[in-house]
Amino acid sequence: MISLNRSSFLSNSGVNGSGVNAQRQRRRPPAFVKVVASRSNQDQKGRATSERSGSVLVDSTLKEMKDHTSSSPIVDPESAVGGGVKDVYGEDSATEDQLVTPWTVSVASGYSLLRDPHHNKGLAFAEKERDAHYLRGLLPPTVVSQDLQVKKMMHNIRQYQVPLQKYMAMMDLQEMNERLFYKLLIENVEELLPVVYTPTVGEACQKYGSIFRRPQGLFISLKEKGRILEVLKNWPERSIQVIVVTDGERILGLGDLGCQGMGIPVGKLSLYTALGGVRPSACLPVTIDVGTNNEKLLNDDFYIGLRQRRATGQEYAELLHEFMSAVKQIYGEKVLIQFEDFANHNAFDLLEKYGTTHLVFNDDIQGTASVVLAGLIAAQKLVGGTLADHKFLFLGAGEAGTGIAELIALEMSKQTGAPLEETRKNIWLVDSKGLIVSSRKESLQHFKKPWAHEHEPIKELVDAVKSIKPTVLIGTSGVGRTFTKEVVEAMAAINQKPIILSLSNPTSQSECTAEEAYAWSQGRAIFASGSPFPPVEYGGKVYVPGQANNAYIFPGLGLGLIMSGAIRVHDDMLLAASETLAAEVTQENYDKGLIYPPFANIRNISAHIAANVAAKAYELGLATRLPQPEDLVKYAESCMYSPAYRNYR
Repeated sequence: MISLNRSSFLSNSGVNGSGVNAQRQRRRPPAFVKVVASRSNQDQKGRATSERSGSVLVDSTLKEMKDHTSSSPIVDPESAVGGGVKDVYGEDSATEDQLVTPWTVSVASGYSLLRDPHHNKGLAFAEKERDAHYLRGLLPPTVVSQDLQVKKMMHNIRQYQVPLQKYMAMMDLQEMNERLFYKLLIENVEELLPVVYTPTVGEACQKYGSIFRRPQGLFISLKEKGRILEVLKNWPERSIQVIVVTDGERILGLGDLGCQGMGIPVGKLSLYTALGGVRPSACLPVTIDVGTNNEKLLNDDFYIGLRQRRATGQEYAELLHEFMSAVKQIYGEKVLIQFEDFANHNAFDLLEKYGTTHLVFNDDIQGTASVVLAGLIAAQKLVGGTLADHKFLFLGAGEAGTGIAELIALEMSKQTGAPLEETRKNIWLVDSKGLIVSSRKESLQHFKKPWAHEHEPIKELVDAVKSIKPTVLIGTSGVGRTFTKEVVEAMAAINQKPIILSLSNPTSQSECTAEEAYAWSQGRAIFASGSPFPPVEYGGKVYVPGQANNAYIFPGLGLGLIMSGAIRVHDDMLLAASETLAAEVTQENYDKGLIYPPFANIRNISAHIAANVAAKAYELGLATRLPQPEDLVKYAESCMYSPAYRNYR
């Protein structure tokens, strides 16, 4: 098949003549371009007819170009100096201030096929495929399997000692051979997840301006205000099902990284595909660039975003509203929009504003809450009792902290039948000014007010632990080493098995390490973190820390929303996802002190989460894909993208 790039028809260059850029070197094809458009089950006669049809298509297309530009020949048969095709289009001889027309012809064969990450198989192209698609001579003669390619790539990646180098190698592979990238990630998920996402992605975002090579998503800045619909149409794919969007203001625990936050949507969507089975072509990473307040970036020569301070207020709101409206207009109301790493003041407002009109989900608020709730439900097998028997203390009262707190309260209300206002009283939050209490209510942000209970003010976390006597301590502060030895020892003095969740990312921002949690609690803590920690040996026993990674939840949740055609996200769907994940923890996992299952089985876990989320969507009347499949787990598995190579005609 052949397609003319639409940018060809949008130029008013004024250059005499038109041309096609078949390769990166500026070589021009002859006027007669022969293209084989293969069809299945065709005999030789059919193939010959197809070849003639392809040739006629290209001939007529080139003739139309000629008629629309000038009466001069499209390609001069004379050779230029050095044996190349003569520069009849004026590109090579044009001065810098002259305009040229960027003609391109895309042919799914030959050299261009090897440069197409969606279809490239590298040395795995079979002999017949090499003949059918003009690959002879473009590849070494050996043919290898995809499994051998995976083995080779893992060997190469393991040679790198620096995590950022591994990240860049994986991104290069994704841009070169998409299916091999996802097969590699799926089969080695526990080893590569920390490479393509937290903690390495944090460093990648910090240095994104220096390592940026090729665009992997859409950058929408204030310059595009009023033209966002047009910008969305520039993306080559049309059947988009999931968009992950950030404005870069609060990247992990690293703060404002501006336009360089693009690494987060790219990383998240690679996990939607690898862990949840959403097609890569259905995923769209987006960064909204409204400037940055990071002075270091503003003064960095390599910074790739707008060099201005952040837009706020009406200007910001109008840009976001235009984006949300354009997305719904071009992709429909069933496209999932995941807000990622927005600052607190915008994250809650956006979720509240668009939660009733769009299919939106905030992973920092809802995804984190769901995965933490799953860990707490699972932990009851180790400590006994129910959630309602516990008292919770949070360090951090932002998106993650309040989101987790609210979902815990909802689950307790569901289990006990008690009003939400009552279950909230078991949950206490500490922010930068101390314990959130009713005497501070007038000065609190609206999302903190439900957690302002009657109590005397307390400034220090350790004093709050001693006074509140929580059974569960959860860190979402984004500030490293705040669970001090004194704090952990206080938790261990109150509880036989204190539950300590140090959730801030990346690793450098974790409230405490796994080793500290086990050592300071004499090996009695039930510990999980946001970023991975290695196993810890203490007192002759090996402890395996769990990871409360959102990647357990959002891929399966997204798949469930897509396959049911859901039009809104409901809290009951998040509870269903949490309960499903908790049920996947086996006795073998519990024996190791784990409250999360291993990632090695994540696609099966995602299928079960998707099935239960979809079931809830049908139950709530929010699903549009009817009738409901009889076996939702099997249906979820059938919807999942497979990275295995396809055989080409």
